[in-house]
Amino acid sequence: MTETAIAEHGLIGDLQTAALVSTDGSVDWFCCPRFDSPSVFGALLDDARGGHFRVRPAGVDYGTRQMYHPDTAVLITRFITADGVGEVVDFMPPAGTQATASHRLVRMLRCVRGRITLEVDIAPRFDYGRSPHRTEVTEHGAVFTTDALTLTLHAVREPDDPRVARIAVEDGDVRARVELAAGDVRGVVLEAGAAGSPREYRVAEFEGLFDETVSFWRSWLARCTYRGRWTEIVQRSAITLKLMTYAPSGGLVAAPTSALPEQVGGERNWDYRYTWVRDASFSVQALLRLGFRTEAAAFGRWMLDRLVERAGGDDDPVNIMYRVDGSSDLKEESLEHWSGYRGSQPVRIGNGAAEQLQLDIYGEALDAVYVGDRCGLGIAHRGWTAIVGVLDWLAEHWDQPEEGIWETRGGRQDFTYGRLMTWVAFDRGLRLAADLGRPASVETWTRARDAVYRQIMAKGWSERRQAFVQHYGEDVLDASLLRMAKVGFVSPTDPLWIATLDAMDRELVTDSLVYRYDPGASPDGLRGGEGTFSLCSFLYVDAMAGAHRVEEARLAFEKMLTYANHVGLFSEEIALTGEQIGNFPQAFTHLSLIDAAISLDEALDCAAGR
Repeated sequence: MTETAIAEHGLIGDLQTAALVSTDGSVDWFCCPRFDSPSVFGALLDDARGGHFRVRPAGVDYGTRQMYHPDTAVLITRFITADGVGEVVDFMPPAGTQATASHRLVRMLRCVRGRITLEVDIAPRFDYGRSPHRTEVTEHGAVFTTDALTLTLHAVREPDDPRVARIAVEDGDVRARVELAAGDVRGVVLEAGAAGSPREYRVAEFEGLFDETVSFWRSWLARCTYRGRWTEIVQRSAITLKLMTYAPSGGLVAAPTSALPEQVGGERNWDYRYTWVRDASFSVQALLRLGFRTEAAAFGRWMLDRLVERAGGDDDPVNIMYRVDGSSDLKEESLEHWSGYRGSQPVRIGNGAAEQLQLDIYGEALDAVYVGDRCGLGIAHRGWTAIVGVLDWLAEHWDQPEEGIWETRGGRQDFTYGRLMTWVAFDRGLRLAADLGRPASVETWTRARDAVYRQIMAKGWSERRQAFVQHYGEDVLDASLLRMAKVGFVSPTDPLWIATLDAMDRELVTDSLVYRYDPGASPDGLRGGEGTFSLCSFLYVDAMAGAHRVEEARLAFEKMLTYANHVGLFSEEIALTGEQIGNFPQAFTHLSLIDAAISLDEALDCAAGR
C-alpha cells in the first residue's frame, strides 16, 4: 500500500496527544503519551514500517464516508457494503491536566443497517519503529510491551453474547474479525498507563464513555461567542486548536504531525509537534476573540513562565519553540529507516530551528500578553519583571540580522518582519507600563521603538517595487508583512500599505492563494519549492477587509474554504493541484481562519451599515 493522502484524515485527541484516522478507518499517526513522544502508529510516513491500527470490512468491496459527531471531536467513519452499513466511532476521552494520566483511544464498532463483518488489525511500531515489542493475548484483550511504554487493549462485548471475535497473533500484531448485525455495538479500547490487565468493557460502559466525551466537547464549545456568517467552520477550527493544546501546561503545538512535506518528494519536512512562541501567541488572540478565556489564560501563564525562566540571562531571553512541557531539548535527527510520505525524505524528528535567532517572537509574545491583559487575564509581579528584562535585552539587540519568521536556512538577514515585530514589542510594553502604572525603562523603550520605525521606513520600503520588502537591500516580497496594518504599524488605508498590497496581488497571489515568498528570488538554503501557504491566504483576506476591499476579501475567503478537507481541516500548504501538503492540521492555518472570519464579518457589517 501507499500512504493515504494527508487530507484524507480526521483528528481526535485527549488534550495531551492526538491521532489521525483515515477515511479508510486506519489510525495512521499516534504518538504516546504526548504530542512530542515517539510514534506508536506512523503509517502516514511509512505504510510498511510505521505501524497502524486498521478497522475495515472483511473481504468485500465497500465505500466510506467520514464526519464528526456534531459539535464534538468524535469522529465517525462509515463503511457502506452490499450487505449492510457499519461504522467505527473514534474518540479519546479527555485526559485532564495531570501529565501522568492514562490515555485511551476508543474505537466503537457499530452496525447501523443489515450485517457487516469488520477486520481489526493492530500493528504497533514503537519509537518510530525502532523498538521491538512483546505481545500477550489474554481472555479480555492483549498487552503490547516495550521497555519504555505499555499499551493495553481492552475488548468490548456483552456477557451473554455467544459470538466471540476470532483473534490471531502474527509477528506481535493482533488481528480479529467481528461479526455485527443491525444494532450491535462492539469495539476496543487501547490504553496507555492502564492499571492492571486487560478487562472486558460492557457495552453500556462503552457508550457511557461516548456520552461523556460528547458532553465535554459540547459544553466546551458552548462558551464560543462567535455568531457570524461562518459559524460551522470557525467552531471546527476552534475545536481543532483545542485538540492541539497540551492541557497540563497550556502549550499549543504547531501541528500534531512531523515530516509531512511542503513539496512531495522534497526536503522541507519539519517536525511541528512543539510549541512555537509565535504560533501559540497568535492562538491566544484568536481564542480570546471567540470567548475562550481559560485557554488564553493557560497559554499566557505558559508564556510568562518561559520569560521568568530566562530572566537575567545573557543569552536570548526566549527560545523560539519548546516542548509542550516547557523544556527545550529539540535535537533534530532523521529517521533513515522510514521512506517518508510518498518518498519525501529526510524524515525529520526534533527541530534544529529551535536554536535560531528570530526577533519577531518578542513582538508576538508581548502582543499576546497585551491583548490578554486588556481582556482581564492580568500580569503578576514576577511576570512583569520578566517582561521588563526581555524588553531591556531587546533594546540592546534588536538591530541585527536574524533567521526570520519562516526559519529559512540560508543565513541571517535584516528581515523587515522581524523589525516590525520588535516595534510591536516595544509599543505593547510601553502601553502596558502606562496602563498598569508599572516601573519600566520608558525612555529606552521609546527610543528603540522610534528607531525601529524610522529604520523600517528608510530600509524596509523599496521605491523601485513600491512595496515593503522581505529584508533590507533586496526587493523580494514577503507575505508575512500582510500583518503590518493589523498590528498598527501603518494605517490599513495608508498609500504605502495599499501599494504593498497591490504588489503582493501581482506577485504572490494566485486565485486567492498566497505564497510566502518566491524561493527563487530569495534563496532560503533548501532545495525545491513549496505550495501556497494557507496562513498567508487568510492573512490576505484579513488585510483586504481592513483596506475596505470587502467584496474581494469575501470571495477570496469563500474560495479558500473550498480547500478544506471533508471534515473542515487544513494543513500547512496547498499544492498546485489543490492537494493539501505540509503538517496537518496546522494551528497557524486554523487560527488565521478564525481571525479572517471575524474581521470579515465586522467589515461586511460595517459596509452594510450595521
